[in-house]
Amino acid sequence: MLKQLGPGLITGAADDDPSGIATYSQAGAQFGFSMLWTVVFTYPLMVGIQTVSARLGCLTGRGLAANIKAEYSKGVLYSIVGLLLLANTINIAADIAAMGEALRLLLGGSAHVYSVTFGLLCLLLQVFIPYQSYVRYLKWLTLALLAYVAVTFTISVPWMEVGASLVWPALNLNRESIMMIVAVFGTTISPYLFFWQAAQEMEDLRSTHDAGETISPEAAQSHLRRIRLDTFIGMGFSNLVAFFIILSAAATLHKAGITDIQTSAQAAEALRPLAGDFAFLLFSLGIIGTGMLAVPVLAGSAAYAVVESFEWRSGLDKKLHEAKEFYAIIALATVGGVALNFTPIDPIKALFWSAVINGVIALPIMIVMMLLGSNERVMGRFRIGKRLRWVGWLATLVMAIAVVAMFVTI
Repeated sequence: MLKQLGPGLITGAADDDPSGIATYSQAGAQFGFSMLWTVVFTYPLMVGIQTVSARLGCLTGRGLAANIKAEYSKGVLYSIVGLLLLANTINIAADIAAMGEALRLLLGGSAHVYSVTFGLLCLLLQVFIPYQSYVRYLKWLTLALLAYVAVTFTISVPWMEVGASLVWPALNLNRESIMMIVAVFGTTISPYLFFWQAAQEMEDLRSTHDAGETISPEAAQSHLRRIRLDTFIGMGFSNLVAFFIILSAAATLHKAGITDIQTSAQAAEALRPLAGDFAFLLFSLGIIGTGMLAVPVLAGSAAYAVVESFEWRSGLDKKLHEAKEFYAIIALATVGGVALNFTPIDPIKALFWSAVINGVIALPIMIVMMLLGSNERVMGRFRIGKRLRWVGWLATLVMAIAVVAMFVTI
């Protein structure tokens, strides 16, 4: 079973990046246990929409951008890809800044120096580590997220109250709570995850063809079962970690009256006097570990989208001279993210607008994915079934409501 876990597990873990940790920490600190239902509610929606993206990559042998290019106008394609590149670069900046700040809290020194170091390390790993080794490295990095599960068991948690909040959340719907619900939904269902998982399934299919193997209809069914298992576990792992981050912030920060958390590093620092040094250490190491996982996924998903739009060669299995444009986009996104940390741009505001852009472009991408997945001309006999269509369109509807609510509350 462990061998079958790959794109789905990595995609789900990358969703809990330092920016996501900040959002979940704020949800727990500001609203206590009453926000726990959001990550339970989004789980089946994540599974549905990520399964559609994975099937598109696996069964068509093309990434998401290439599929959009084949069926829609260049205007649609370029606007989606351009916004994705912008949002991912801003997100990389926020994640790298959080990693640098977390290491500063642990060791002292300069957060800027640590940020540059992390950015360069992520870039060098993507460019020079062979694909198969690189994927194994990403898979093991997902274990860093277990730190947030461990944090919960170092503090006192009123489990009866937690259970009651899941069944009947005591939540007043106002501007602040609606914005937080939108933020959690937007953080959980993110466009870069669609592009990454589709691309990784495409990579796996390409490596099968390169090995001289053919895929029969029976083998295709086996691939679909593997995608289903991988995505169920990957998204479950993602939301389980998000659940425990909200839970630990609610049981410590909210209980102590600390309700304004802007960054993941700030959450770790606030946790220290309340939950002790060990909880602080776990929380901080989790920020660094998940950042090392998420930054390559953010940069890689942007690179896949851009190069597929122009039909350039792509793939982490390619050497630098074989896919120069692909690695140039990875470098542009990563170095651009590092550089943003040295500008007067407020990282908190930048992260907010990154979430706005993600929410805006997630909706049309989800609509396009559902149409592609339901199209027999694109998917052949493996077009998505009725149950997956229902779940996928429900996820799209929820995202549409979230986007409308976001603009109304802004």
